[in-house]
Amino acid sequence: MELPKFLLGDNTDHPDSIFIVHTEYPRFIINLENDEVEWLEEFSKEDEAELAAEAENLIEAATAFYDREVSRYNDL
Repeated sequence: MELPKFLLGDNTDHPDSIFIVHTEYPRFIINLENDEVEWLEEFSKEDEAELAAEAENLIEAATAFYDREVSRYNDL
């Protein structure tokens, strides 16, 4: 099965939260309510330096994905 790069998720236990799941390396879940990020990978010290540079781009891409999905839903 081929997964999309981003998945949109919600949970009734967290009614105000909007979760975006990034399914490619480095995998993470971001809560758009508070921008909290949970990384689903273990990183070495060398990886952390590269991750710091890439994290901002990935989070911006996740937010753009959400905006696109909402605009498509509103167009229905």
